Amino acid sequence: MSPPEFVPLGGSERLPRARWLAPLSVVIGSLVTILPVIATFTFLPPFGLLMLLGWRMHRADAMKVWAPVPLGLLDDLVSGQPLGSAMLFWTLCFLAIDVLDTRLVWRDFWQDWAIAAGAIGFCLIAGRLVAAPLSAHVDTALLIQIVASAALFPLATRLCARLDSDVKRN
Repeated sequence: MSPPEFVPLGGSERLPRARWLAPLSVVIGSLVTILPVIATFTFLPPFGLLMLLGWRMHRADAMKVWAPVPLGLLDDLVSGQPLGSAMLFWTLCFLAIDVLDTRLVWRDFWQDWAIAAGAIGFCLIAGRLVAAPLSAHVDTALLIQIVASAALFPLATRLCARLDSDVKRN
């Protein structure tokens, strides 16, 4: 007689699929940077970071606290940023959001958007300070990238919610 199989609450198939879906969507978001886009200045937002923040704001238990480290490493390898910069900055944002979660009783969408915009701005500005010398004139392009990224955050959150609802349905 074999021991009974452990079935988590909520079904046996939903939990394993949900565990790999959130990191996979962040990896796919990071891989968007390898698409051949020709532009005179950088305007593409960091889609991997947007997906990471979208999952964190939508469902805090979708990824472990250490998840930004390997996901940031992959983003550094794909995007060409100095090795370890996304690992550090994504982890700092993740931890800062965890601290804000303990301080705030509840959040609405506008607060999530403001927190994510601050995290995006922090990561992009800190990445610029690490990757480019201070004499480089990239501040205008960086500001455009921050605004575009903050404007696209609701779409990333909506995509995370859609992926999560598909997992719950199946």
